[in-house]
Amino acid sequence: MSLASYFLIFVLFLAIVFAAKALVVVPQQSAYVVERLGRYNETLEAGLHGLVPFVDRIAYRLSLKEVPYDVDPQVCITRDNSQVQIDGILYYQITDARLASYGTSNFETAIEQLAKTTLRSEAGKRDLDKLLEERSAINQSVVAALDEASPGWGVKVLRYEIKDIVPPESVLKAMEKQITAEREKRALIAKSEGEKAQAINVAEGERAAAIAQSEGQKAAAVNRAQGEAQSILLVARANAESIQMIAQAIEAQGGERAIALKVAEQYVAAFANIAKQGNTVVVPSNMADLASMITGAMAIVPKKAG
Repeated sequence: MSLASYFLIFVLFLAIVFAAKALVVVPQQSAYVVERLGRYNETLEAGLHGLVPFVDRIAYRLSLKEVPYDVDPQVCITRDNSQVQIDGILYYQITDARLASYGTSNFETAIEQLAKTTLRSEAGKRDLDKLLEERSAINQSVVAALDEASPGWGVKVLRYEIKDIVPPESVLKAMEKQITAEREKRALIAKSEGEKAQAINVAEGERAAAIAQSEGQKAAAVNRAQGEAQSILLVARANAESIQMIAQAIEAQGGERAIALKVAEQYVAAFANIAKQGNTVVVPSNMADLASMITGAMAIVPKKAG
């Protein structure tokens, strides 16, 4: 191979190296920080860009996507001197590639340490019960503290979430006992409310039954009174009709003789009944008194007119 061929190959190699150094493709949602002779020159966004070989270099390759960052668990002390272990996660996004590259030596470490410091401060302001209840407020406080400091780092903290709060074993047992007591209390209250409602229903039922019974007794008494009144009225009417019939019979022909015969029969029947009821029979000393008695009875019968 001749010298010219070697020279051509060398030139071709230099062209390939020059092209590799001069052309760069930046992916979507990425940013490249370019330094020229050791100083910041520009920030390359997505697309094809040209650089000056051996003069410009890509110092930082950064992602502009939202990044979840797991914050290591740490022990915090609450206001009532309870030690709890808190585990959290935060989400950040680079908003300025230059500040993210030169604003701090490691923006992720800076964000994590500030999040831990703020979290310990917020935990110290609250009792254990409030700490468990106010997760949302604590998350907002941590994000607010990070937002205040992170703009100088070219990073925006979008949100912070507490993943888990682990109290000591003794506190967990006490909380379990408290929960059990609360559940038993609610069960007793529900039971007493049920018994109260049952007693009210029974009382109302007995009251309604008593009212219905009294109404029934009242209706029955009214019915009996009406029945007795009607019975008395019917008996009175029957007596009146009987008396009227007797009077008519007396006024008829032969009525007086019939009455005398009827009186004599009843008189004899009365003595017969006395004989049936006992061994001693009282009779008039003179049986002729029977005729005089009949005559006396007939004396009270009104005579026919004319």
